[in-house]
Amino acid sequence: MITISTIQDIRRALGYSPARQSGDQRNYDPKIGFVPTMGALHEGHGALIRRARAENQYVVVSIFVNPTQFHQAEDLEKYPRTMDTDLAYCQSLGVDAVFAPTAREMYPDELLTSVEVAKISSGLCGDFRPGHFRAVATVVAKLFNIVPADRAYFGEKDAQQLAVIRKMAADLNFPIEIVPLETVREPDGLAMSSRNQRLAPTDRLLAPALYQALQAAAHAIRGGSSLDMAKQAALHVLARVPAMRTEYLEIVDAHTMQPLKSITSEVCIAAAVWLGGVRLIDNLRVQHMSRLGSPS
Repeated sequence: MITISTIQDIRRALGYSPARQSGDQRNYDPKIGFVPTMGALHEGHGALIRRARAENQYVVVSIFVNPTQFHQAEDLEKYPRTMDTDLAYCQSLGVDAVFAPTAREMYPDELLTSVEVAKISSGLCGDFRPGHFRAVATVVAKLFNIVPADRAYFGEKDAQQLAVIRKMAADLNFPIEIVPLETVREPDGLAMSSRNQRLAPTDRLLAPALYQALQAAAHAIRGGSSLDMAKQAALHVLARVPAMRTEYLEIVDAHTMQPLKSITSEVCIAAAVWLGGVRLIDNLRVQHMSRLGSPS
């Protein structure tokens, strides 16, 4: 595994990578799989890397804590950075190259150009983190231009982010396949996240209530409940945990991330909560009983 910190070097390395060379020699089309991350890697990232390893001849992982997508300076400062552990983890999973640029490398001058995906970026996290998805779309677009990958892998835990990236890649004709993977969870249901490291032990015990709330709404939907009833079922669960402050809990279209007046198709139950100064997000996708034939 090689570790690279400059754009010039990662482009050079991939231009002459074993995958590309073998493609020239054996007359077949090798694939490069790409897993963009902000580090503090966990098993959720591991699932993405394993999928990339299984489907491609060459695997690149980027580790870059993107400063432009943090709404609060304190959140950026506290974001966990575990580069040595991350590199060892990548090595153990058979990653071929890690691209770990500095902020100066990614943003050498004042950034005057940005990418904004309208509509999908509004609502949910977009209402509480102004400019966040513009920053995400911009840095991912930059990474797609830097790393000439065939496939890029993203977790479904960040549902709105995934929808933004999918739409951006389609609208701007990036020659890359966006591959989503199901959320990886702890045994108690908490969605794996780098931010979980910041939870105090007592808060960690309370954190699974977020997933339990989503499950309550999903159960209500599968049973034929209305949108309002399903939402209230989830909020009732969250209300039992006074230490958990709900930022939002919404039921939206699973593809456009837009609000619904009623549940008639596949939906996404999405929520963000604060627990001990740590912001947690999670979501569940579920189909209305009319699409399933009968409740599950």
